[in-house]
Amino acid sequence: MIFVRINKQLASANLNTVNFSLTAKKNPVLFFKMDYDIIFISHKNGGFIMHLQESGEMYLETIYILSKKSSAVRSLDVAEYMGFSKPSVCRAVGLLKSGNYILVDKDGYITLTADGLYVAKKIYERHTVLTEFLVRLGVDPKIAAEDACKIEHDISDESFEAIKNHFPKK
Repeated sequence: MIFVRINKQLASANLNTVNFSLTAKKNPVLFFKMDYDIIFISHKNGGFIMHLQESGEMYLETIYILSKKSSAVRSLDVAEYMGFSKPSVCRAVGLLKSGNYILVDKDGYITLTADGLYVAKKIYERHTVLTEFLVRLGVDPKIAAEDACKIEHDISDESFEAIKNHFPKK
């Protein structure tokens, strides 16, 4: 598997997107336009796969949380909830839309696609289970939620399932 990541020097150049090409043994050159902090591309079994980075997962989780509270979610709602600027959220929304994780209607309302909903529910479950796990260990609830937010993106499925199964739901 080949992992392609855009280095931080590009970030300091204030580039929103980068054009680059990939070559792999016995595969043609493929051209991609991608954002350095939302998506990365890997090569596996003769094909290239787009993967969400932590920030992309956070946006999907936020859209999911907001959609549970209200059926109408817009970029402004996401920006306010996350404390991010509207241009940053609009850029992320565009990337998630192009990756087929969300749909945006003509009025700007966002809905999760099946793939987006799958990722959002997975991250949300990890967040809630890990928060509860840390609270049960005696961690302050605010700190537990902050730490769970950091862990939820990196923990393996196997480790998460072990934690989830170790502590039955209350």
